[in-house]
Amino acid sequence: MPAIEIGRICVKLAGREAGKKCIIVDIIDRNFVLVTGPKKVSGVKRRRANINHLEPLQEKIEIKRGATDEEVENALKTSGKLEFMAEPVKPALTA
Repeated sequence: MPAIEIGRICVKLAGREAGKKCIIVDIIDRNFVLVTGPKKVSGVKRRRANINHLEPLQEKIEIKRGATDEEVENALKTSGKLEFMAEPVKPALTA
């Protein structure tokens, strides 16, 4: 399972959005990815995130590269993961 791929659901570990779930929308380079919640689903704004601040989960949705927030939300509805994305996760303590 490739951990960092488009459509992978992750948990943010650092920053003001720590403990919230997000989805990888685009891969910028080997250290950064573009993530979104979308904001009205999980509270995570579309932004660049360091991959060291993300914990990938087993879940994945099918979206195209650079998908808009509306496309991501529709993909979540069709896969039945909309409620799963809305519930926050307690972030794991990192050393």
